[in-house]
Amino acid sequence: MKVLTLNTHSWLENNPLEKLQQLVDHISKEEYALIALQEVNQRINSLPVVSTHNFHPTKHQQPIHEDNFAHLLVQLLKAQGHDYHWSWAYNHIGYDAYHEGVALLSKQPIQPKAVLVSKEKNPDDHHTRLLLIGQTKLADRPITVVCCHYSWWLESGGFSYEWQQTEQALKSQTLPLLLMGDFNNPASVAQTGYDLVLTSHLHLQDSFLTANKRIGEHTVEKAIDGWGENQEKLRIDYIFSSQELTISNYHIVFDGKQTPVISDHFGLAVTVN
Repeated sequence: MKVLTLNTHSWLENNPLEKLQQLVDHISKEEYALIALQEVNQRINSLPVVSTHNFHPTKHQQPIHEDNFAHLLVQLLKAQGHDYHWSWAYNHIGYDAYHEGVALLSKQPIQPKAVLVSKEKNPDDHHTRLLLIGQTKLADRPITVVCCHYSWWLESGGFSYEWQQTEQALKSQTLPLLLMGDFNNPASVAQTGYDLVLTSHLHLQDSFLTANKRIGEHTVEKAIDGWGENQEKLRIDYIFSSQELTISNYHIVFDGKQTPVISDHFGLAVTVN
């Protein structure tokens, strides 16, 4: 079964509706079972929707607006005959104009939970971070999938604190785990966030290292928001899994090669057996 993660940078790219349609077309073609999206935005001043299709709210759900990127994505996919269940968790205000959040889409129903992992709690502060944890199924197999968008590595707080909170939130999970998203910690920098994940008591494996076949590696290749001085190729978007899951393919998408660039991040797709 194929799964996808992408930091969408939604509504902040040129020609955003065209890029949304390109995402729809790609998902329709690949028929992903699970999708994790970050920087899923809606304008603060846009109108709430009257109804949503296959939406599963969290306990303290921020209202979904009519321009919510995931809401529109699910509608467009439905119009092409692809039905997805979905959830969205609000993290913080982005660019002084958006409610920014993270979203999960699944072919199967989702039982979602939003979990605060940052020290900051005020959504006015862009350091405020929540995980979106979903109980769903991958084919017929129950699974826990987590959509993640973490902070950078800092001397205090930041990713280290957020990862400790993540471990706490997931320590009682008995189902296989998939952690998907933008970790903001390069695999190439030792003794920072990447090493914390691989040495965690959650016993996670990096899909890049375990896949039998790889197409591409890096998800950022230039200076982008949050990495304004970057001149390197970075691997900061990941799919980590429990060791009982077998990853057969690792494929960078939306990199301008086989698929168009639609965000300031490339996407990552893997096949889970």
